[in-house]
Amino acid sequence: MRILVTNDDGIDSPGIMALATALKEIGDVVVVAPDRQQSAVGHALTVSSPLRAVQFHRDNQLFGWAVDGTPADCVKLAFSSLLTDAVDLVVSGINHGYNTAINVLYSGTVSAATEGMLLGVPSIAVSLGTFSWEADMTVAAQTAQYVASRYFELGIPKNTLLNVNIPALPAEDIKGIKITQQGHGEWIDKYEERFDPMGKPYYWIRGEYRNLDGDNRSDDVAVEQGYIAITPITFKLTDYDTMNKLREIF
Repeated sequence: MRILVTNDDGIDSPGIMALATALKEIGDVVVVAPDRQQSAVGHALTVSSPLRAVQFHRDNQLFGWAVDGTPADCVKLAFSSLLTDAVDLVVSGINHGYNTAINVLYSGTVSAATEGMLLGVPSIAVSLGTFSWEADMTVAAQTAQYVASRYFELGIPKNTLLNVNIPALPAEDIKGIKITQQGHGEWIDKYEERFDPMGKPYYWIRGEYRNLDGDNRSDDVAVEQGYIAITPITFKLTDYDTMNKLREIF
């Protein structure tokens, strides 16, 4: 099995290193990832400037391709230009921080997996519930390996990706796996005004996430309870009920 690994935290993040290492035990891994932090860029593509891709080394060994673009750029460029052999699976992560509920709309991690899915390749997004770069990635990496190894026996439709969220807990405290639905939450955003050395103002976003969902079937509730949440995600956005009502009117 040939696996494309990418992320949005950058090719030098500990999450992508842990993911690539774990997946090498079950397949042939190639890494194509942003050359810098690209969190919360969503499904953005670079259209007004050229993309550059350079080989990236870790511990004096070739690790993959570093791209000066977005996560979606990385997947598109990998399939169109950088890779000569077919890819069987795209795995994006391990992201630092949950990608549950509304966060899937902002997430570069999920968007990279979405791009893989749109290109007709089975895709998985993997996130760990901590922003610490010193976090233990063992459980998350093992979970990604387990899901990837069983993916092709699960019967996932071509227009669906798997969004996996893992609590930042020791293995013995993980209660198990729950198959969940996308939850309902919101960000309370504030922009903190700061001043540069010239006295000119600039703004830095500071947000607080609130889970608004009490449904035990949701991803947010599952991870809060200590479960690994696996949510099948599709991006057909049509509101069919409203569509039918509008057809009656117009």
